[in-house]
Amino acid sequence: MAALMVRPQCYRQSPLWVLLLMGIALARPAAAASDYTVVDEFGQSQYRVNPQRIFREQPLPPGQVSFDPEELLIVLINTRRYFREQGERDAVIQRPGVLGGVGVQVEDVTRTLDFMIETLLHDLTQAQPIRLQNPDFVRTHFRVLAWQAHRPQGNDSSQLRLTKYAVFRHPGRRQPQGEFTQALYSINDAWAGSEFYKKYTKQEVLAGAYAPGRPDAEKVTPLAYLTRTGLEEALLQGTIFIQFPDRTTSYFNVDRNNGLAFVRGVSPWEQKRYWYFREVNAIRGYGSEIGNKIAIRPGVTFAGDVWNVGLGRIVLLERAPGQWMLGAIADTGGAFLPNLAQLDYLAGIFDGRREFFAYNRRLPEYTQAYILVKKDE
Repeated sequence: MAALMVRPQCYRQSPLWVLLLMGIALARPAAAASDYTVVDEFGQSQYRVNPQRIFREQPLPPGQVSFDPEELLIVLINTRRYFREQGERDAVIQRPGVLGGVGVQVEDVTRTLDFMIETLLHDLTQAQPIRLQNPDFVRTHFRVLAWQAHRPQGNDSSQLRLTKYAVFRHPGRRQPQGEFTQALYSINDAWAGSEFYKKYTKQEVLAGAYAPGRPDAEKVTPLAYLTRTGLEEALLQGTIFIQFPDRTTSYFNVDRNNGLAFVRGVSPWEQKRYWYFREVNAIRGYGSEIGNKIAIRPGVTFAGDVWNVGLGRIVLLERAPGQWMLGAIADTGGAFLPNLAQLDYLAGIFDGRREFFAYNRRLPEYTQAYILVKKDE
């Protein structure tokens, strides 16, 4: 750099320097004006993409559209409420994301949600056929944007990876007992504004960072005790449904983490990221804090990259040749920071992984997906 720091009068005396500097500047590759900067969960730039190579308007292929209209309506209403109540406070959902590069703004997203809510409410209350399950209705009223999976390594594909997640029923205890020794911790309200919990990795928490007598023990509360397997399932899935010996049950959902990123390629048990939980009354998806997280439903919810694809985007996804499923991006997770090549489908509530895997065999691992956006009419 020092060699280029030439005083202005030197430029006038040596025109060759001007030509050399101009050549250096012109040789630098410039990002296209239409490029979009992909960011991670901390807002840090990761790489640039051309939105028009990821989302392209295409005719909807023939096929049947199926979904549970009542369940989808609940997710759409809850997602729309989040935009209305948190739109000015949550900077993440103010971002148009990659879709902004193909003319889809946040206002288009909320307008799409409004139209779908109105349509479903009318059809359900009037006990008439569900119009959103009619491909001709979809073609008439929506832009259909084919999603080309983008991977920064360069192996782009027309198909997205479709992973599946679930809420598992697990036995638990109110006090440590037998193999139920791993606490599900909640940060006490009095310490909610502190960041003491960012000092500890998952391994340090498991080793007793909050054991009685430790400096930060009074800043957290154990909500329940699980086996190590149960704890890892809760950390991985984000929500757990615990059954206690007295036959009471509770949902627990992630609240905040220790600030360490999820590392791809590292096994879940070896991850250093650790989540703190809160008791909730339903399966919860995306939210800026535990108190405003969106209540979501299986079968019609996708977790995705809300920073770069966006919250509330409507996904039409091929589950089998000629069969389409419809849902909304209303959740996210560590695998989406960032990720323009994957969606995670909320499959349901299961007793264990065997039942979960049996269900998953009916769904594809890679598939074609589309984003639906209400047309201007």
